[in-house]
Amino acid sequence: MKAGRKPEFLPGGAALFQRMFTRLGCDGRPPRFRVEFYPYSSLTLTIRRREEVVFVRFSDLLRRAPLPVLEAAAALLLSRVYRRRAPASLVEPYLEYSRSGRTRSRMNRMRLHRVRPRHTGARGLHFDLGKMFDELNSKYFAGDLQKPHIGWSLRGWRRQFGCYDPGPNQILLNRRLDHPRVPHCAVEYVLFHEMLHVKHPTRRSGCTLVSHSHEFRQEEKRFAEFTRARRILDRLAR
Repeated sequence: MKAGRKPEFLPGGAALFQRMFTRLGCDGRPPRFRVEFYPYSSLTLTIRRREEVVFVRFSDLLRRAPLPVLEAAAALLLSRVYRRRAPASLVEPYLEYSRSGRTRSRMNRMRLHRVRPRHTGARGLHFDLGKMFDELNSKYFAGDLQKPHIGWSLRGWRRQFGCYDPGPNQILLNRRLDHPRVPHCAVEYVLFHEMLHVKHPTRRSGCTLVSHSHEFRQEEKRFAEFTRARRILDRLAR
């Protein structure tokens, strides 16, 4: 853990978990709960049991959350450990909080300082993502897209070709694409797709988070070799 990033006990956390333990109808006598806020890099909840003590960590993003949100988070964790179905009305405050644009904005600001971009650099053995970004930016975005950190993943991914993480503001492409047998247009398309995520951030629509909006999908089809690139990637994914 880095200096300055220390856990902080949640006042009244043990009593909160004991209440939710009883409300969910968990079997047995309530254990001793040790509950703390922890400086995770995301909105993370963890729980583990060691003999008669249950250790709980809430992301410190919840430090200012209202009591119903903390109770809902506790119910989610306890239902997982004790295999109890938590009522939807009980867990909804946490789900609502986690989906809110304000929470996601806070999380991205936090990740900007806590998450270091990790990649092998933009220049691969066969493709230069930095140069490719500049060309795509000029062709499809009028040069207006601010350049994030760009690089190849440290390891090959099995099910993903690329990703954009707004926290550290980085685009990573699967290092498996940096191969002479992968056509240039396929790599371009994956990078273009992630660039669209920079332009069209994930937003909330009702109770869901939308990463690929109608505008996103329409703009994606502007890619000159859209159909060919998709077919190539479909074959690579098999």
